Amino acid sequence: MPSTELFLAFLATTALFAFIPGPAMLYAAAQTLARGRSSGLMASLGIHLGGYVHVIAAAAGLSVLFHAVPMLYMAVKLAGAAYLIWLGVSMFRAKAQGDVTIPGIEPKSGRRAFFESVTVEVLNPKTAIFFLAFLPQFIDASATLPIWIQFVFLGTIVNLMFSFADVVCVVLAGAVITRLRRSSQAQRLMQRTGGAMIAGLGVHLAFQKS
Repeated sequence: MPSTELFLAFLATTALFAFIPGPAMLYAAAQTLARGRSSGLMASLGIHLGGYVHVIAAAAGLSVLFHAVPMLYMAVKLAGAAYLIWLGVSMFRAKAQGDVTIPGIEPKSGRRAFFESVTVEVLNPKTAIFFLAFLPQFIDASATLPIWIQFVFLGTIVNLMFSFADVVCVVLAGAVITRLRRSSQAQRLMQRTGGAMIAGLGVHLAFQKS
């Protein structure tokens, strides 16, 4: 295990990164605006579980492939961007959905948000690069625990803290839509806003320099 001082520095740095608004947080907020708080929470769960794919990849050294094979990185990046744009456009054009106000729609939206979010996170190579660049700063090569276990342990903490920040964002966004959902026009506007945000994230990812 890292020393106490190193571990405390890791926790402080992770907390700082977690609460800086980033793509995952904006994505969860957009899902909340478009589909309701329950879907936002399911989206956060999907992002969280998808994050473990990158934790395991970093522990196994697979994330190094993105550095070694730039074309692979670009292919995954563009696939993720295209998927986000497709989701956003579909959400923008869909009929308005409330949060538990229309029986039968919300559970389906929640399940859809979960599976979409797992896919979005797995197809985000930036997450893999982040773990690969961030975690080694707090790995103690002289510790008794193998390095891969330290990767998994620290990566799990990072994933949990980032997901906590996402949930806080969803709850805040949910408080806003609770006040507005009685108006069908406001509900439609929120759904279009959420869809536009997700599509915008996809465009940003596609054109962002590596």
